[in-house]
Amino acid sequence: MSRKKAVKSKGSSKSPKASPSSGRTGKSLAVAAAPSSGLVYPSRPSISNSGEFYDIAFKVMLVGDSGVGKTCLLVRFKDGAFLAGSFISTVGIDFRNKVLSIDAVKVKLQIWDTAGQERFRSVTHAYYRDAWLTEIHEYAQQDVVVMLLGNKADSHDRAVKREEGEKLAKEFGVPFMETSAKSGLNVELAFTAVAKELKHRTMKEPDEPKFQLQEYVDKEMRAAGCCRS
Repeated sequence: MSRKKAVKSKGSSKSPKASPSSGRTGKSLAVAAAPSSGLVYPSRPSISNSGEFYDIAFKVMLVGDSGVGKTCLLVRFKDGAFLAGSFISTVGIDFRNKVLSIDAVKVKLQIWDTAGQERFRSVTHAYYRDAWLTEIHEYAQQDVVVMLLGNKADSHDRAVKREEGEKLAKEFGVPFMETSAKSGLNVELAFTAVAKELKHRTMKEPDEPKFQLQEYVDKEMRAAGCCRS
């Protein structure tokens, strides 16, 4: 399973997308999300580029090593399809929108797909194995939502064991789950969980209990027998 991180609010699209679904298998990634500059509340609904109404909007960024499956994960979530075959790595940055219904609230996620920036560094595997999480904590706003994903869980030739992903997530104090863009395993759940956390933080009532992202993920996975797609 390879390592990758995702989600934080960022700027604009600069270049065409391509799939990072290269040979690395079983990698981890992290999801980080935050309110977009165009935050909208239920009393003032807006319309997304696809013509869908939404009540509130957030930016999500997928970041991580090249080849961990960031583009494939995004395409699976947005279009329900898998990009099979060999693809060149994403160059620059690209994004797609999707509107989810979260507790009767229309939540728009603007999901940004980035290039695996470690290609431009001279670093060892021991260094960049947690570099992405470090950078999110260093550069993202304080209330950013972060989730670590172990993608390519369908692969028998793992680069990262589940236990390693869980350990790394625990070290950084972030939720963790395994996904597969190929089979669809937990892809919808991962983005839905992040959307629920963001929606809760933005619209939480004073007496409402705090939303526990990891507890929600664990509960949903148990209910689905750990085979959710």
